[in-house]
Parts: sequence; structure tokens; C-alpha cells
Amino acid sequence: MKIVIVGATGLVGKEILAVMEEMQLPYDKLYMVASERSVGQTISYRGINHIIIGLEEAVRLAPDFAIFSAGGTTSTEWAPKFAEVGTTVVDNSSAWRMHVEIPLVVPEINGSILTEKDKIIANPNCSTIQMVLALQPLRERYGIERIVVSTYQSVTGSGKAAVDQMMNERAGQQGAMAYPHPIDLNVIPHIDVFQPNGYTKEEMKMINETKKIFDDQNIGITATTVRIPTIGGHSESVNVAFKNDFDLQEVRALLEATEGIIVQDDPTQNLYPMPLTAHRHNEVFVGRLRRDESQDKTLNMWVVADNLRKGAATNAVQIVAYLQQKFFFV
Repeated sequence: MKIVIVGATGLVGKEILAVMEEMQLPYDKLYMVASERSVGQTISYRGINHIIIGLEEAVRLAPDFAIFSAGGTTSTEWAPKFAEVGTTVVDNSSAWRMHVEIPLVVPEINGSILTEKDKIIANPNCSTIQMVLALQPLRERYGIERIVVSTYQSVTGSGKAAVDQMMNERAGQQGAMAYPHPIDLNVIPHIDVFQPNGYTKEEMKMINETKKIFDDQNIGITATTVRIPTIGGHSESVNVAFKNDFDLQEVRALLEATEGIIVQDDPTQNLYPMPLTAHRHNEVFVGRLRRDESQDKTLNMWVVADNLRKGAATNAVQIVAYLQQKFFFV
């Protein structure tokens, strides 16, 4: 069992390694891949120094799995090359998500669609993953007509350069700008590139990916995605209109019974999900459960998750673990 981590030195790459250790993901040989300037350097992992190799060498190894977190350009060029030698690629970028023939997977929701023939598998957008996981048990019970979501997303979603910008601003130092405006003590309603319809690419990702994961093009979805000066994770205000009416206690029970979800919902104790407390956890946290009093059959909920964990690394490792159990260790 050979596994390759592409982008091992990045923020998500480091979390992938941490999650693999926590989950005790089985492998015989592990290889680290990073940019050319990092080739030859070492990464210490589980007490072993791993020498960073290049993509060409990694393809020649014909690994069983390659987990990509190195950007869309790299994925577009190299994922097919790995697939050609029989490697199953799990890609964290947006490069393959909306290709009709490529599965877009959250294992708890639609892992069953995967087959041994799927050699490129897309990991959904971080903000999409946490929302659909929280909605899935409710969707199965009540059906969904429409989703209105506003996000409050961590700077870690933009990578190290954005974290550096915020910390520089917080320290009163000049530095490179990852955003078109200051982020510390500010909120920027602009994530990714604006599209002709006035939405950003991030907002359209949430809309289109949710429909694909749920395999339902009839759900009405609108999104506003916002960057805020936090590090621990992404938060979302989700307003969901169901096809059938619901009981609030049943909603809570359904969520509490769902693997990977932790309900934190006790206003009397000021208990609700926050990025600070979701940080470094693999679960999706849900709270502020309440009826929308302006509209029938509609629920308000607050959803928080560490975007580098379930929003990226954890979901990718879970896909590999699912495939190992389904096709390798039978």
C-alpha cells in the first residue's frame, strides 16, 4: 500500500498528515511531494525522515493513492498522469469537481457511488462539505426546497499568505497583501473571482457542488460568502426550507445521531459552535437551531467546522479509508 501526499508542506498537506496519524490510516510506504524548490528537503513524520520528491518521480512509483492539495493547475496536469498508472487520486482543488464523470464525494453522504474504476475523485469545497453534512439527515427526513447560506470564512482558507497578512496587520507591520483590502478588524464580502452574474466563484461552488452531491438539480440555493479575521474554521448561517414540516426536537435528535456531527445548542449556557472551539477537530458542529418564524417549514441553523480538517484534509483521508475498506481490505 503506497500513498503519496502532493503538497505535503502546505497548510492542508500538514493537516492531511496529522489526520492520517489520528485515524491510523494503514500504508506500507508514504511519499511526500512538494514544489521543486522543496525537493530534497525532509519532513519528519511518525519518527521517520521522509525526503521530498518531485511529481515525475512520484508517478513512476505508481502508488495506490495520491492525495492532492497543490492547487488546480497542478491537479489538472498531474492527476491524469497518476490515474494512467493506476493510482486513485483524491483531489482537494476545484479542478475536477464539476466534471460530470468525476465523483464529488463526502463519504457519509455519497461514498457508495465510488467504484474501483474511479481514478480521480474530487473533494468538495470546504464550505460546501460542512453544510451538506449538517443538512443530509434533515434532507433524508423532510426533503429540501431551498437553502439560503451566508458564510463567515477563516483566512486559512486562502493559505499561508492570508494568515501572514492578518498577523502582520495585527502587529502593525507592513507586508504582502493576499486580499485587496485589510482583513484584520474587517470583513470582506468577496471570496474568489466575481462572475458575470454578480456572484463570486466561491458562492457558485457552494450552489453547484451541493446540487451535485445531493444529486438534485431542483434545490433552490443562494449563497453569500464572506472572509473574516479568524483562524479556527468556517462558520455558516443556514436557512433551509423543507418540503415537509419538522419537529425541532426531532431535528436535534437526527443531528445528534449522525456520525461526524456534534450538536452544541444550549442558549441558557451560551453554548453554540465557534471557530475557536472547532479548531483541530474533525467533526462538524451545529447549533442555534430554531424555526424561521417568517416562513413555514423553515429552519435556521449555525454550522461551524475547521476548514482545514473536515473541509479539506479529513474528508480526503476519509475517502481513502473508505476505498481501502471497500476494495483493498476485503
